[in-house]
Amino acid sequence: MLETNVLDENLTLAASVLKQRLDGREPKIGLVLGSGLNPLGNDIADAVYLPYVEVPRMKTSTAEGHVGRFVCGTLGDKCVLAMQGRLHGYEGNTAQEVAFPVWLLARVGVRTLITTNAAGALNPKYQVGDFCIMSDQINFTGRNPIAAPDPANLSERFFSMKDAFDPELRAITHDVAAERGIRVQEGVYLGALGPSFETPAEIRMFRSWGADTVAMSVCEEVIAARHVGMRVLGISLVSNMGCGIEGASPTGIEVLDVAKTREADFASLVTGVIEQL
Repeated sequence: MLETNVLDENLTLAASVLKQRLDGREPKIGLVLGSGLNPLGNDIADAVYLPYVEVPRMKTSTAEGHVGRFVCGTLGDKCVLAMQGRLHGYEGNTAQEVAFPVWLLARVGVRTLITTNAAGALNPKYQVGDFCIMSDQINFTGRNPIAAPDPANLSERFFSMKDAFDPELRAITHDVAAERGIRVQEGVYLGALGPSFETPAEIRMFRSWGADTVAMSVCEEVIAARHVGMRVLGISLVSNMGCGIEGASPTGIEVLDVAKTREADFASLVTGVIEQL
């Protein structure tokens, strides 16, 4: 292990503030609510809130539609701790700053992470409005939150990313979707840095690599979560087709507009999964 421990000290400080605000709640399930999917945080009952700006050593969210606060309460008859909005690299955050809230969730006892986002489809069989369960990921951000001295003090630096997205959690999600009549896909997610949408040439390249969806988040969170032994489930809302597919030229407004039409099914799917955990 390396001598530097600034990250550990920062997490300890942040965790003390978060635990105090949780007021005795002990969530084991964490949620990261992505673009257009933040409204699910409003369905959490008996909730307490902690804005990111009040968490020591943590950055706050600047992305449109991201509320920027922790919400802890009851969803699906379970105590959950949700991030109502995430941190992105394209906001100017380092990989470690993006990962910080995930490590913080682990520090306060969360063992299962459900991370969600809006993504573009690379697979032409997908339809806008589908949900896609992540089976694996390609980290195309050019960054890794463990590539620094401090994370080695949290857990072993070298670790496997096999089954990064937990097979049992994926199976549960398929079952819940089938029971509730919600159309889902399963495929490989590719995370890019952003904030510009991908070019048609990049989309063609990503498809040749075997990617099915693409967006500007998630990968660094998943790496951080697996680094400290958390189980992970990833769910994307297909908000658009990738640039150049069927003439698509995606916009941020399009992403949020599609998400509004899928709020009810998203809430039903995620709540149903949590009920099974």
